[in-house]
Amino acid sequence: MLTVKCFARYRAILGFSEVEVPTASTLGDLLADPRFQALPQDALLAVNQAFADRATVLKDGDEVALMPPVSGG
Repeated sequence: MLTVKCFARYRAILGFSEVEVPTASTLGDLLADPRFQALPQDALLAVNQAFADRATVLKDGDEVALMPPVSGG
């Protein structure tokens, strides 16, 4: 299983703050799940607290974080 955590406005967009899902082979495969279809393409992605891209390979027990892009000065 994977733990997926949503931060900031993604909690409201996706309807949950944390969910456990079956392990997917890559982050892109995970995000193809219908539960994540409302996630904007510019989302920041992290696996085990390290920024990642959609090609990142996942393994059982990983923690995935979905975060809005950061802006400001």
